[in-house]
Amino acid sequence: MPQPPLSITFKKFVSSEQASGIVLLLCTLASVTIANTPVGPQYLSFWETNVFGLSLTHAINDALMAVFFLLIGLELEREFYVGELSDLKSALLPVVAAVGGMLAPALIHYLLNRGGAAQAGFGIPMATDIAFALVVLTVLGNRIPPTLKVFVVAFAVIDDLGAILVIAAFYTASLSMWHFGGALLVFFALVVLNRFLRIMSVTPYLIGGALMWFLMFKSGIHATIAGVLLAFAIPFTAKAEDEASPSHRLEHLLHKPVAFIVLPVFALANTGVIIGSGWFHELFSANSAGITLGLVLGKPLGVTLFCLIAVTVGLCRLPSDLQWPHLVGAGLLGGIGFTMSIFITNLAFVGHPEVIDASKIAILLASLLAGILGYAWLRVFGKPGTTE
Repeated sequence: MPQPPLSITFKKFVSSEQASGIVLLLCTLASVTIANTPVGPQYLSFWETNVFGLSLTHAINDALMAVFFLLIGLELEREFYVGELSDLKSALLPVVAAVGGMLAPALIHYLLNRGGAAQAGFGIPMATDIAFALVVLTVLGNRIPPTLKVFVVAFAVIDDLGAILVIAAFYTASLSMWHFGGALLVFFALVVLNRFLRIMSVTPYLIGGALMWFLMFKSGIHATIAGVLLAFAIPFTAKAEDEASPSHRLEHLLHKPVAFIVLPVFALANTGVIIGSGWFHELFSANSAGITLGLVLGKPLGVTLFCLIAVTVGLCRLPSDLQWPHLVGAGLLGGIGFTMSIFITNLAFVGHPEVIDASKIAILLASLLAGILGYAWLRVFGKPGTTE
């Protein structure tokens, strides 16, 4: 049975993410290179510049990245309403893949670091970087079925949702219930504007979202969570390409700024790692091994095994043009952690810069290896119509 053509919105999304991945790669290479030149100390100190009482890096990770999480939330909202997650049977396979792709890497890291100082890093290998994964799929071109891109985006978006929940649950140092309660009150007020008053202007939601971000920031829960909550408070109409939908308009508006400003600036601020003389030995530490094995081995293992079990018991089924080799390849590409992995690293090891740097090196190398393995696997086994 032939698959329906990809939606216009999805094609726009893929196009922007592809370009974003290339820009991200260039910014990462530039940041790592500059950090290891004679001007490296000045470059790194620039990102520690004080901005309203926060370092520039902290401001980027708390404020600018809230815009990224808003976009992630809007993409999730679209998927739930009209995308790959709108139908239960269609949604189950990427959901199962995402669950397996989160649990297996987290378990590997936890088992290697249980009871140690690096145990908090279990969330680092859980998420997938959509931009880099789509760059690899784009290079593969017609060697893979179009449905594979939809599947990868769907399970990667759910991965990000899982990572967001992990951040909220496990990486909150202290909690102010008054501020948190205030943030929730703002969220419910925005839901009332949407569901009951039918306010379709984006402006009141953005104003309310800014207030919710501030209250969430003061509560101790990572302020970027406000971006996801805001996304689900903004009205979404049932038509996939309805330009009148506030959610659709805002998602379209944010794609390029997030792809070409927010994520590249995040990469520049967070990947300036000084590669010291003992960096190679650090790769064999329990923490670095947990990150590397979690991303490179845990991701494909979790994705494939959980999907195999779900299909075997009849919980869901493979799309007609996807075969098991495609899911293995998708799992390998899921090991490209990068953005979310680095983000969680900064939260997991606050006050331990040497552990943060070692973790980032492991993330970069593991993501590179996962991308190479995923590309090689799908180039050989990813041709549409491949048999089991």
